[in-house]
Amino acid sequence: MNTTATLARGQGVALWRQIAGTMEREIASGNLAPGARLPTEAELSARFAVNRHTVRRAMEELEGRGLVRIEQGRGSFVAEDVLDYPVGRRTRFSETIRRQNREPQGRMLRIEEVPAEAHIAEQLCLRRGRPVVVAERLSLVDGRPIAIGTHWFSATRFPGIAGLLAEEASITRVLTRLGIPDFRREATRITARMPTPEEATLLEQSRTRPVLVTEALNLDPEGQPVEVSFGCYASGRVQIVAES
Repeated sequence: MNTTATLARGQGVALWRQIAGTMEREIASGNLAPGARLPTEAELSARFAVNRHTVRRAMEELEGRGLVRIEQGRGSFVAEDVLDYPVGRRTRFSETIRRQNREPQGRMLRIEEVPAEAHIAEQLCLRRGRPVVVAERLSLVDGRPIAIGTHWFSATRFPGIAGLLAEEASITRVLTRLGIPDFRREATRITARMPTPEEATLLEQSRTRPVLVTEALNLDPEGQPVEVSFGCYASGRVQIVAES
């Protein structure tokens, strides 16, 4: 990107519009790649010889058009393509991502055995307080975090699942090893809310940008509950598509 730029002053085109146009052309040309961090307000002010208010107005215009994302406390970035994430009867993270020629990754954040709270116990057809294993997993696409998943399993039905989850990032493969070669989604509830500070940090997004939240119940072929899961998605990078 050029380190200096000359604006046409006094010719009827607002300076902030000229700055926005210059940045848009640099994004369109590929000089600024998706996800790239943009210069700071101070750096852009020096480059265009304008005050920060003018730069801020230009960035707000670009953000409003979906070309950049501004994250409070982190800076401004070129917006990435929004990923379509279908949810339906058979939802599999890795399969879905690879079908879009993207690279899925995941890492476990925590795994522990806890007493089942009332809502989780009801979904898994357990008595309240029975042991369940909760696994929290960060999902990434092409190295960028897109979702935090929290997954609940009956510790009685799946003895040893905590150890397997610690060894294997794929929940589907873990369930296959435990005798569940296939499972289907009974229902998915989708809502939106503001992220917690921890979620915003893990998803590398602003605390002022909402996250999409899903709650799902997965059943085995006999209709017995296998897993309750909650997903927290970075709304600037993911669009959830409900399949019929």
